[in-house]
Amino acid sequence: MKDLSLYIHIPFCERKCNYCDFVSFPKQFKEAEYYINNLITELSIYKEELQDYKIKTIFIGGGTPSAIDAEYINRILDYIYNNYNTHDEMEISIELNPGTIDKEKLIIYKESGINRVSLGLQTLDNNILKKLGRIHSAEDFYESYKLLKEVGFENVNVDLIFDLPDQTVDMGMKDIKTLVDLGVKHISYYSLIIEPGTLMHKWYQENKLNLLDEDSERKLYHSVKEYLKDRGYIHYEISNFASNGYQCNHNMAYWMIKPYLGLGLSSHSNLCGKRFSNTSNLNEYIEKLSRGVLPVQEDESIDKETEIAEFCIFGLRLIKGIDKNQFKNRFNLDINDLYRDAIKKHKESGLLMEDDNFIRLSDKGLDLANLVEVDFLP
Repeated sequence: MKDLSLYIHIPFCERKCNYCDFVSFPKQFKEAEYYINNLITELSIYKEELQDYKIKTIFIGGGTPSAIDAEYINRILDYIYNNYNTHDEMEISIELNPGTIDKEKLIIYKESGINRVSLGLQTLDNNILKKLGRIHSAEDFYESYKLLKEVGFENVNVDLIFDLPDQTVDMGMKDIKTLVDLGVKHISYYSLIIEPGTLMHKWYQENKLNLLDEDSERKLYHSVKEYLKDRGYIHYEISNFASNGYQCNHNMAYWMIKPYLGLGLSSHSNLCGKRFSNTSNLNEYIEKLSRGVLPVQEDESIDKETEIAEFCIFGLRLIKGIDKNQFKNRFNLDINDLYRDAIKKHKESGLLMEDDNFIRLSDKGLDLANLVEVDFLP
């Protein structure tokens, strides 16, 4: 059987953050049961098509999955267990926000088979949290993390964003040091992206955001990288750091272009040589499923040239780089025959490094990854 990863989108949240452009519905919890029923209908439609697959990882994201009743999450997972082939040791992750969980909810998650938690912190500075539109405080985070440990969740990721409004290098380092002192096993560390259509984008256009200059932003990233390395964390992807054995298998499936299926509103899939996405319109999602029709909005076939390019570009996000043997086994080609000029160019400029098994970005290349990636496009 072939391995498969599932992504399940829960679009409900307490409040839309000022930087968020994901499909989500603040305070519309009355729609939750209807939505979950339809999501299970979507699962039932895929059941026959996926009988030759075995689910290896599940990621429940949003929105804020922890904002809805935990029994809804239990229902989804129970349906999967009873109707799909699953690995005995699946990695099952759920996104949580501080302030939206209690001990009872976490116990239900644990009993449902969830064994990995991703906690959306972003920063421990309460003033910046307010600017971001987050509903929680630093104190809420500490309480949530304490509850997770009490219930027995060891595999905990904490999401942080850097280059935030009014954040200094010292403030960013303080966030990291606190998480290390707490013993957090996995840290995702993303630079702020100001997305069009968000309130933060409006502020940016109005010159109302005090952000780090480029040199300071890079100084913070490199300081964090070195600090975590010195304390035993493995830097395994540009924005991700983990204690040994706590790397995220679900995200690795994305980065290695393995089959994955997205369920729920606006989710994306890569399966059977096709890439496709669900509608982001809730009414259309429900209407199609009521007729037994999948709510797919867009789809495209992935030709070999595109698959090769994506394998390389996502491979370069991994710190170990592109596995040359995997490339040859997958495509029956030698990567140096195909990209000789690009590899030579970026090795000479100090952005790429190569050994017998891997082609990887150098430290300098991690800062200029886009310049390298463009030369691997079809």
